[in-house]
Amino acid sequence: MYKNKITKAVLFGTGLILSATSMVSYAANVPPGTKLAKVQDLVRYNDGQPASIDPQKVQGVPGQFIINDLFEGLVTQNADGDIIPGIATSWDTKDNKTYIFHLRDAKWSNGKPVTAGDFVYAFRRAVNPATASPYAWYVQMTTMKNAGAIIDGKKKPDTLGVKALNPHTLEVQLNEAIPYFLKMLASATMMPVYPPAIEKWGDKWTQPAHLVSDGAYTLDKRVPNGRIVLKRNPDYWNNNKTVINQVTYLATTDPVAAMNRFLAGEVQMTYETPADQYKRLKKEYPQDLKTTGSLCTYFYDFNTQKKPFNDVRVRKALSYSINRDIIANAILGQGQKPAYNLTPDIIAGFKPITPAWEKMTQAQRVAKAKELLKEAGYSKSHPLSFTLIYNTDQRHKKIATALQAMWKQELGVNVTLENQEWKTFLNTRQLGNFQMARDGWCGDYNEASTFLNTMMSTNVQNNAHFKNKKYDSLIKEAMKATSTKQRNDLYHQAEQILAKYMPIAPIYQYVNTRLVSPTIGGYPMHNAQDNIYTRELYIKAK
Repeated sequence: MYKNKITKAVLFGTGLILSATSMVSYAANVPPGTKLAKVQDLVRYNDGQPASIDPQKVQGVPGQFIINDLFEGLVTQNADGDIIPGIATSWDTKDNKTYIFHLRDAKWSNGKPVTAGDFVYAFRRAVNPATASPYAWYVQMTTMKNAGAIIDGKKKPDTLGVKALNPHTLEVQLNEAIPYFLKMLASATMMPVYPPAIEKWGDKWTQPAHLVSDGAYTLDKRVPNGRIVLKRNPDYWNNNKTVINQVTYLATTDPVAAMNRFLAGEVQMTYETPADQYKRLKKEYPQDLKTTGSLCTYFYDFNTQKKPFNDVRVRKALSYSINRDIIANAILGQGQKPAYNLTPDIIAGFKPITPAWEKMTQAQRVAKAKELLKEAGYSKSHPLSFTLIYNTDQRHKKIATALQAMWKQELGVNVTLENQEWKTFLNTRQLGNFQMARDGWCGDYNEASTFLNTMMSTNVQNNAHFKNKKYDSLIKEAMKATSTKQRNDLYHQAEQILAKYMPIAPIYQYVNTRLVSPTIGGYPMHNAQDNIYTRELYIKAK
């Protein structure tokens, strides 16, 4: 069980100061002697407006950030990304297939107890076709008993392998003993929800007046297309170890505007930094700039079910001709690495094998690309033309414009760029109403399957609409693998299939670069998933 150093807060001068001999601990892990600001209100930028803050309906990073503050699952993460107890204080298993979770005396924000039945309700809700959860597949990937059959409509949600033995004891049954199961439980999809609120308010249950949460914060305000304000939850089981009282999330697609507001002292944390300002910020504001590794890959989806990208030769030609060094080093230049695989190098326990085309020089790749396009029937008199969609954001626009120019110069390809707002973009991409689309995936847990699972033909996150029986069987076999070596061998084979059929064009591996006020303590420098839990932060007195 995770325990913090025991400390106490006492009034001192213009702020709070922590004494090493006190009797109250802080989840924020405030060092003894640290002087805290009297006002513990955090204002930070998010990666756009969330499409949803419903744990079983969330898609994308914007919603995940907010849900991490509002809700808590059986397990959670510390600042380093390690799995620690959440609502569950402990768990038992004899065979890594049947897990018994022991719940603490936690409460919802309305004072009602959090029970094992609330988790049963949430897990069943996630796989129930009536919910239309974009992450139903995620529960299936845990191998929870009957999850796949329920998603396919072949069994009832109440047959899912989850049971409340009593209000404080939850049983979960898996079909396979996957070693990363506990890691998967920290995802938003696996967080509990309060059944009476959903049953009473339906889709409106996430409005401020209706939402009931079990995390460190509650939803106070939500301005349409504006700010989202969360306030400290006095009923949170660990409330007396939380420091920040309020967090306000702002959204923008303009990182320059966000930077300017930060430098003016109006916000304390940005989501990212403008690529063309990075060197200046590093030189002039080194105390504010935070750069960390990220468990994310940026790529483009080819719609493999539509012309012209139902032809693998066309997909390979466009992917090969991308000069990833220019994108990563010249256009971005913040430490991003060129990507040639879906799985990023930072992943725990697995090292992707370099595909053959990565070893080619850029000139060789372009030459091969021209050859492939010619074979596919394209020429100067019959040039390849298509539309690329991306969600509204200056960074995505800059990359799309650069690739548009590369493909025109190197291959004579005509690309029409189309930007869409986030919700519209998600819907367009998922329905397959596009030719090529921007994409990016950040791991839901730190294991290669969190990336490779997304390319299975049954996965709704497979925006390339790639269908390959051999690939599907490899991933299913990996879930049953009994050794790390066996599992990694299967992952390597899966990456080789992606290299052979090229349903996506990997472009770069992310880093997280944001401006963070020096007054913010507890910022996570070693969380590869970039999970920033407000409960672990604190504001120091100036």
